Amino acid sequence: MINTNHLLKVTAAWVSIVYVVCFLGVALFPGIRPAFMYYGLHTTTNLGENVMTLTTFVSGLAVWNVVAYLAVGLFAVLFNRIKA
Repeated sequence: MINTNHLLKVTAAWVSIVYVVCFLGVALFPGIRPAFMYYGLHTTTNLGENVMTLTTFVSGLAVWNVVAYLAVGLFAVLFNRIKA
């Protein structure tokens, strides 16, 4: 059995750390975003205006944590219910 509460706490910490590092990376080196699109995803696109404010930081952090909570929560429920 997976300890779901512990797993969700670790997920929140992990997602928050990665999000802050990525946000700071794009803030300090704006060329990272189009370079990632080109070399990592093998595509180019017009990403529009680069908007980096406290509001976009907080809202993005909240969205990523909610998505991670839902994904990891579903994983934990399925892992605990499906027997080998």
